[in-house]
Amino acid sequence: MITMRSDLIKEGVEKTPHRAVLKSLGVIDSEMNKPFIAVVCAASDYVPGHQHLHEISRYVKDGIRNAGGVPFEFFTIGVCDGLAMNHKGMRYSLASRELIADSIEVMLTAHPLDGVVFIPNCDKIVPGMVMAAARMNLPSIFVSGGPMNPGCVQGKRVGYSEIYEAIGQYTNGEIGDDVIKDYENNACPTCGSCSGMYTANSMNCLTEAVGLALPTAGTEPAVNSARRRLAKESGERVVELVKQNIRPLDILTKKNMENALATDMAIGASSNTVLHLLAIAHEAGVDIKLSDIDNMSRKTPQLAKLNPASSVFITDLNDVGGIQTVIKELAKGGHINEDVLTVSGTQKERIAAARDADGVIVHTCAEPIRKDGGIAILSGNLAENGSVVKQGAVKPEMMDFTGTARVFDGEQLACDAILGGSIKAGDVVVIRYEGPKGGPGMPEMLAPTAAIVGKGLDGSVALITDGRFSGASRGAAVGHVSPEAAEGGLIAFVEDGDKIHIDIPNRKITLLVDDAVIAERKKKGINPPKQLDGYLKRYAKMVTSSNTGAVFSD
Repeated sequence: MITMRSDLIKEGVEKTPHRAVLKSLGVIDSEMNKPFIAVVCAASDYVPGHQHLHEISRYVKDGIRNAGGVPFEFFTIGVCDGLAMNHKGMRYSLASRELIADSIEVMLTAHPLDGVVFIPNCDKIVPGMVMAAARMNLPSIFVSGGPMNPGCVQGKRVGYSEIYEAIGQYTNGEIGDDVIKDYENNACPTCGSCSGMYTANSMNCLTEAVGLALPTAGTEPAVNSARRRLAKESGERVVELVKQNIRPLDILTKKNMENALATDMAIGASSNTVLHLLAIAHEAGVDIKLSDIDNMSRKTPQLAKLNPASSVFITDLNDVGGIQTVIKELAKGGHINEDVLTVSGTQKERIAAARDADGVIVHTCAEPIRKDGGIAILSGNLAENGSVVKQGAVKPEMMDFTGTARVFDGEQLACDAILGGSIKAGDVVVIRYEGPKGGPGMPEMLAPTAAIVGKGLDGSVALITDGRFSGASRGAAVGHVSPEAAEGGLIAFVEDGDKIHIDIPNRKITLLVDDAVIAERKKKGINPPKQLDGYLKRYAKMVTSSNTGAVFSD
């Protein structure tokens, strides 16, 4: 018989006060002997991915009760990157990940329960919750709110990233007010996480791939009744996990993490997954480094190419079998550890029921989209500790590119230059002092990457930054440059007119400037730190480099 953690608040005469508090909540005597299950929900009224999570939570709680458990719900914060973009709020997005993990630790320690259902949906909420799950190591399961349906503008299916690209077209005079209004009204048609393989959907797919969520959890659309049934099944399943004493650290092993990395490469997921998987591995005590991610990229084929890299959406992937179909095909190629534990049996048992690759949306290992993964890790003098590019969304002509640096100390200056028409073919836009410490908070940069695409320059202009990109970004955009400018990385000493060579096939990024010239520039030093207050001041002091997942220093 497993000792219930909730006995800390309900067993013995000395816990009479605790039981009195529980009874004030409506708990009855017969429930005191049942598993107490936390339902950690990210619902809010102004995040489209979270607007419906109250409903998802209701189904989860129904499932918990069906299986003989007692649910207790509490909530986390959650930043909507769509609303936080292009202003100070974006500096709080990545920074919120640590707050989410810490707040869950507080709640689950102060109120000892037996198991947890996590209900995230958007970018930082998913990894923040997984980090908390690893830290607390209580029997846990994840069920997100699911992806948004794609929109339709001018007869074409679109996602969120196309709105930003349309701004570039608008400033070029290619489209007018009526089309921009059409994007505004119709690009985001339902609740759910934005419809492409952006960071939110990437991370939700990876919770399924790593084994913390049931099959289809990553891809079933937000509006479908199947998403509600999945929530109820997840509620039932967590009670079984408590009874079997299956915990997150039984699942977040190196082999399971390797499965997640292989899936990451196969689906061409967001470059932000690199940050989050490194942070999750750190929390779980699993030895995963940037070099491991690069090795996985080199040997894992890309089997799916989804929006923003194509006109295929995550709902289309769901229609042909979703993540389990991708994993099944990877397993055929020897890229998956099959005999690993998940929240619902072994991975081998799960993919036995999965559909075969259709060859169109999910390619086979024999005929992949590309022979290596959708994400590449570049290094060189400009990124001694590595950088990240979503190579599956880069045009062929930009895979090996030498251009002229146009340097900007901040995202907004770069956006103004791009939209103002001063960036030309052959340029490399360099945006610095936007890293974890220098930003601080390593803000996402969808606006400049989308502006480059909207201006029709994604086949002739590259962008590099010590910040990061939205999962909706595409093009020759190299982010996570480490060391960052604020820590004296070489990116701090690039000047207008320098030549930069980006060689994605050979995983190199090089500033083509003599060492003697660089040494002379370094004598000038870096820009002084920004004047900060509040949480960002504390965050900048504690956060580590992007190549370690931007976790807090110990």
